[in-house]
Formats: sequence, C-alpha cells, structure tokens
Amino acid sequence: MPHNKAPLAVTLPKDITASIAVFLVALPLCLGIALASNAPLFAGLISGIVGGILVGMLSGSHKSVSGPAAGLTAIVAAQIAALGSFEAFLAAVVVAGVIQVLMGTLRLGFIAAFFPLSVIKGLLAAIGLILILKQIPHVFGHDADAEGEMSFEQPDHENTFSELWATISDIQPGAALIGILSIVLLMLWDRSKMLKKSPVPSALVVVVIGVGINMILRQMGSAWAIQPSHLVQVPVAEDFAAFLGFLQFPDTAHFGNPAIFKAAVTIALVATLETLLNLEAVDKIDPDQRQSPPNRELVAQGIGNITAGFLGGLPMTSVIVRSSVNINSGGRTKLSAILHGVLLVLCVVTMPQWLNEIPLAALAAILITTGLKLASPTLFKSMWNEGTRQFLPFAITIAAIVLTDLLVGVLIGLGITILFILHSNLRRPLRRIMEKHSSGDVLRIELANQVSFLNRATIEKTLHDVPRGGHVLIDARSTDYIDPDIRDLISDFHDTTSKAHGVEVSLVGFKDHYDFNDHIEFIDFTSREVQSGLTPAAVLGILQDGNRRFLAGERIQRDFSRQVAATAAGQFPMAAVLSCIDSRTPAEVIFDLGLGDIFSARVAGNIAARDLIGSMEYACVVAGSKLVVVMGHTSCGAVNAAVDLICSQKSAAEATGCGNLDGLVTEIQQCIDMKTCKQPNQWLPGEKAAYSNEVSRCNVIRTIHVIRERSAALDKLVREGKIAIVGSLYDVSTGEVTFFQTPDSSLAKLDLPMTNVA
Repeated sequence: MPHNKAPLAVTLPKDITASIAVFLVALPLCLGIALASNAPLFAGLISGIVGGILVGMLSGSHKSVSGPAAGLTAIVAAQIAALGSFEAFLAAVVVAGVIQVLMGTLRLGFIAAFFPLSVIKGLLAAIGLILILKQIPHVFGHDADAEGEMSFEQPDHENTFSELWATISDIQPGAALIGILSIVLLMLWDRSKMLKKSPVPSALVVVVIGVGINMILRQMGSAWAIQPSHLVQVPVAEDFAAFLGFLQFPDTAHFGNPAIFKAAVTIALVATLETLLNLEAVDKIDPDQRQSPPNRELVAQGIGNITAGFLGGLPMTSVIVRSSVNINSGGRTKLSAILHGVLLVLCVVTMPQWLNEIPLAALAAILITTGLKLASPTLFKSMWNEGTRQFLPFAITIAAIVLTDLLVGVLIGLGITILFILHSNLRRPLRRIMEKHSSGDVLRIELANQVSFLNRATIEKTLHDVPRGGHVLIDARSTDYIDPDIRDLISDFHDTTSKAHGVEVSLVGFKDHYDFNDHIEFIDFTSREVQSGLTPAAVLGILQDGNRRFLAGERIQRDFSRQVAATAAGQFPMAAVLSCIDSRTPAEVIFDLGLGDIFSARVAGNIAARDLIGSMEYACVVAGSKLVVVMGHTSCGAVNAAVDLICSQKSAAEATGCGNLDGLVTEIQQCIDMKTCKQPNQWLPGEKAAYSNEVSRCNVIRTIHVIRERSAALDKLVREGKIAIVGSLYDVSTGEVTFFQTPDSSLAKLDLPMTNVA
C-alpha cells in the first residue's frame, strides 16, 4: 500500500535520533555475537557496518535493521570448527550470499506469506522475554554470558535461568546502580510527553549518565567503580595500518571444497528463514504498517553477506532486536539503519577508547525496556481473547524459543500451528447446508479450499448418511485442490453407491482437469410440475424458510444463468407478493428466491389499487400461483406521511405539491382514528414510530379485506382452499418478516397467528 512520503526535514531528525539509539545497542551486540560464535570480535563489527550501510540502502524495508544474528551463533561456531579455519568459513559466507541473491531473484520470498500470525506474535513476545531474562544479569554487572547470546543453553554451560541464579552472588554495585537508574530513567522518559518529543534520544542520555557516574566513581577511588570487563570492549588499533590488520579475507582456495557449499547452504537457508520471519515481525510492529518486499530483502541480504564474507564479517540477517529499538526510538525511514552503520564505522575507527567507557549495564537497560514493549501484557491479553486456536501456538512458540533458540522455537511453533490446521481440517473439511427449494430439499456439501486424504473419513460418512430418496449437491466452487483419494471417493459415490442407495447426486464447481462434469439434477426454480404440486401452506413454508436464510446469511447458491435459460419459455410462480415501493423491501431478496419464483407487485403503502388487484387475479387465476402475500414494513414513508397529513388536516397536494398522492394517502388513512391523532410536537420519543408501525399493520389487514371484497375470483379461490391470502410485516431494522392471517381467511392449515383490524 503506498504511503505519502514525509518531507526530509520532518523525518531526518527522528532518523538521526533513532540511529544513535540503534548504534548504542548494536555495538555490544555485534561484539557479543562474535564472541559467542568463537569468531574474531571485529567480524561482528564488520557485519554490523555492512548490514547497516549496504543492506540498509538496498533493502525495501523502512524499519528493518540488519547485522550479525544471534540465531546463527551456534551454526557459525559449528561451521568454523568443521571447516577448520575462519578464512574457510568466510568463503562459505560468500557462497551463502550468492545463494540468497538467487533465491530472491527466483522470487522465493513468497514463503513469508505462510508464517502464521500467532507464530509471528509469539516470536516478538519471546524475543522480548529473552531480552529481559538475558539482560537482567548485565544490569547487575554479571557479564559471564556474552551480549547478544540469546540461546537457552549457553556456551559457558549455563542456561538462561541458571545465569539469573548466579547473578545473585555476583552483583557489581556500580553496575547495578547504573543499570537500575537507567531503567528508571527510560521508563520515566517514556511516560513524559515533553521528554518523548525531545530531539535527544533517551538511550544516549542513559549512556552518557552511565559513563559519567562511572568516571566519578573511578575518580573517587570507589570500590564501586566498574572494571573494564563490565564495559564495552571494542578492539583498539594503534594506527590505521593496525586497524586494517583487523580485516580478514576468505581463502579462495576453499571455493572448490564441497564442504564449503554444504556449510553455505545451511547458512543461507537459516539466514533466509530468520530474515523473512524478522521482516514479517518488523512489519507487524511498524506504526505505519508498511509491507516490506521479501524478494528484494533476500537480494539485499545476499549482497550484504557476499560483501561481509569478503571483508571478514559474520553472516547477517534482519534483526528484530535492533529493528525494535529503531521503531521504539521513532525511526521513520531506512536512513536510520544506514546512519547507524555510519556511526559504527566512524566511532570504531576514530574513538574506540571512548566507546570502551560505556557500561554494559546501561546498554542492558535499553534492551530490557525494549523487551518490555515487545512482550507487553496487552499482547498476551489480545491473543488470549482470540481463543485457544490462536493462543496455544502463540504460547508454545514463546516457550519453545525461550527454552531452545530462535530457529528451533519458531519451527516448533510452525509445527504446532500445522497440527491445529490439520485438526481443523479433519473436523471441518466441508460445510453441510440443507437447502429448501420449491422442488424439495437438497443437501449442499460445500468442500473446503484444500481437501486432502485426511478428510476422506468425514466426507465418506457425510455422503453415506444421505437418506434414501434424498438429493445431495457436492459444491467445489471454493476449492483449489482435491486429493486424488477424495476424487476417487466422489466418483465411486456418484457412479455406484448413490444409485444403490437411491440418492440423487449433483456436482458443481469442479475444475476441468478433475474429469467431473458439472450437472444439476434438481429443479431450483418453480416449473409447471413444481407449481402444481404445491399447496398454499407449502409455499408459505418456503417463504418463511427463505427469510430465515436471509437473516442467517445462508442464502442458497443459485446459478442464475441456468435459471434464465430454464425460465425463458414460460413462468409458473408459486406466489404473488404485494409490497411497498420502498427501496429496502425487495421481496426476492428478503425471501431468498430465484428467477421465476414469484410475481412481485410494488406500490407505495402496499395498497390494493384496482390495477394491482387485476395483476394478482392474473397471478392466481391464470398463472396458477398458490399464495398472495401482502407485505407492509416498519418505518414506512407512505404511512408516516399519511399520519402527518391527517393529523395536520392537510392534503398531500397541499403539503408536497404532488397532485397524484392524495388517492394513495387516502387509502392508508382509512386505518387511522382521528381521536388518536397528535400534532408533531406532541408525540413522546418513540411513540410516533410505534403508532405508525401499528398503522402499517392495520393497513396490511385492510388491504387483504379490500382484495377479497373487490375480487370475486380471488375470494372464490380462497373459499375453495386453492389459494391463501396472508399478511406480513417486514422489520427494516432486523430483516425479519412476521406473517399473520385474518379470522375470515379460513386458513386453518396455516400455522399463523390470527389478527384483525383494531
């Protein structure tokens, strides 16, 4: 969806602020991930710089930030050990980047569309919880586990929970002071509207305060002063030549080694999956709700990994932690990601000593507040409210990621979601709808979008449960795939089983390559034979059932083009409906009817004008309709006008200038007692509407009497029991039709309440 671009003058200050926050967080993460991967520390920085600047420029995402990935630490460490040298590993990173470029070019990023929302939200919440759990030790100065290491089982043979326990006996007072103060300051900052609008990023403020406090403690000679092992540790070069010496390059001799390609495929697949997952997650928390192009992202990541591999960097992905900090810090465009990479290279080259004064406790506080936003109670509450089918995969994904690592946890979450989908498909591979047509009942079996062999038992039971003499319509119009086993089952039932059971089978919507010919074996319109077999009571039942379907939103799926062809030669409607001209009361829709089922006569106020009575005589005497329905409705404009005019003692011509309305209004006014009239300002709230609705009901009853008085032919058919005339009132606010009959209708067989003119 396109978005209007904000002016650079608006976005640049916010992007600069966000880039500083992301830089401060990315710095220790780059170093920590390299340390956890058993790789040179500078390799993590190279990956962060390339991911920020190069991938930031090539990516189509506005908020995603790339860099070395915590989810790849175990794979990187294993591949470095397996290949025997870091130079050989770099060759694998280059090849992995080429594979990603090919994947993006071949448009394989479409798999991102298949990640369930419950798993994506579970990923976000799990990352939030991991940030909180993993950073608590760093807040208190217990830095045994490297920053950026996010797996449950740690390289130091501890785990997330045992590290928390170990923190109790290893609290560094100075780090704890800075860490706790930083968390409090960040929370207060978020709650202050004035501070949130400040151009100075809160992350920079807590870092500066943390550095300042530690310098004061050091100057005082306090035992609380933080030791270098609890500060950022950027490699420091004595000169530019020494800085260039940090760079490592792939050994080209390894490009012919088959083990390199095996490692490259592993890195490419895992990095691709993690990138696409993180990209989806970033888009979900993006306030602008922009969608990032996954294929372009794969190409960008591939080029980034090729470059990082040639410069001695770790493999990279889109990273949810840095991206979340970017979003929470107000980043607006991808310029914030690019600037964070620029800051990394400038600061690492020009001021590594100053960077090494930053307490890890202050940076941990920033990550904890980010984690609190990702794993907010609101997210858990909203997922709980969505029901078990959403909450369980969400909760299991969180538990799996927290107790294993990101990749394994997501795969477990996907597996649980697939199980839920299969279970749902087993329970509801089809929809059963009993359709009541004028020719009889038809069971419509609506197949699901994907029908697999797992659905065989349910479909087979449903088909075999159709009673002898029944009719079943198998509807595949919404189905994209039907398993060969199911096609064989339908074919056997259609050709053999149904004939033995005396069941008629109709098919519709099957694709041409399934070798099924669509055919309808029942009449879904009123033919001469159907009409002759109907009674007034049966027709009334059809109309009542149709209105119930209309109310429930379960209208019969009709093939109108087929009905056009079938009714072209003649018409044999089962009923005539006299209703109001009001645009909200189309009888065919309200009663869920097809072409040729009813005569529909409409006039304002549904009055019995002589030409309309003639039309109803034709419908019943000549065309054979079995029922006449006079249908009024609530909130009728003609009735309201009749009430207003008679109460104010004006004619329609005087009030509206329409000279032909008086005859119509006069008919309706026969139902109004002048003694009950009130002036417009005398009605109580709701009283006028209720009064007019009662007049509408009275008008329907009067119209029935007028029809019988003025039409000897229709009156004779009623007395002979060949037709019935019933009244009804349609509620425009609910869509429900209420039927009733008058005492002199002699319609004892119709189960309708009796009513009369009040």
